[in-house]
Amino acid sequence: MDPRDAIELAVVSDEAGFDGISIPDHLFYPRELKSTYLYSDDGKPGFGPDTPWSDPWVLISAMAARTKNIHFTTNIYIAPARDLFTVAKLVSTAAVIADDRVALGVGAGWMREEFEQTGQDYDTRGKRLNEMIGALRKLWTGDWVAHHGTYYDFDELKIAPTPSKPVPIWVGGHSTAAIRRAVELGDGWIGVDYQPDEAVAMVEKISKLRDGSSEPFEIILAVWARIDADLCKRFEDLGVTGLFCAPAMTAKAPDLQTRTDAVRRFADRVLANIR
Repeated sequence: MDPRDAIELAVVSDEAGFDGISIPDHLFYPRELKSTYLYSDDGKPGFGPDTPWSDPWVLISAMAARTKNIHFTTNIYIAPARDLFTVAKLVSTAAVIADDRVALGVGAGWMREEFEQTGQDYDTRGKRLNEMIGALRKLWTGDWVAHHGTYYDFDELKIAPTPSKPVPIWVGGHSTAAIRRAVELGDGWIGVDYQPDEAVAMVEKISKLRDGSSEPFEIILAVWARIDADLCKRFEDLGVTGLFCAPAMTAKAPDLQTRTDAVRRFADRVLANIR
């Protein structure tokens, strides 16, 4: 979507009472894509080289400046394809502009080509993300902090601006490593592209790993089902805190007016009845 349209769509979504908006992330599309896409049967992504992948934190900041209540996250931000301080500064600044209406949704990524071009090691991306999560939490305190780890090492420093509240970190992915990362290091889990029964199995797996923990934990899902009160109740009882919906993506035409109309209709017909 054109980023200018996305900003207007955020304004309409805010007015309509949606809880949040998620922004995807990719840096570029290589002419010769050799990496296997993990979320399709044929290993190919459902987007092409001309898909406009806006920088998530630029777009979130712009949307936040035009809205009042709606929250923002990334689904997902390929943090280990960047250096630690770039991630820390971008997220921190966006969180300040948004008055703490921001969560960082992260994943290890799948496109080796992105890592090669940014000079970040692809093979250690999961381990580096694990360590990065802890280092980011330190940096966002706004205090003088140091970190001496396996992949990140720095003496005392501070960054500014920093948000007044901790930025929640939600982990995406359905591999065993991703699920464990979410439970052990994150504040929540983002899951996409599941049939309802598959989603239930994933949530039960997370609940088992959490072992009765009473700490707040977000579980946000995208399921292949029509959202209604019964579906919400079913997943709420399992501990799910949010469901993705995409009325703007299912609009019959790609123009802004058609998309905003679809968002308003969804709010009137679905959100109003659920709440």
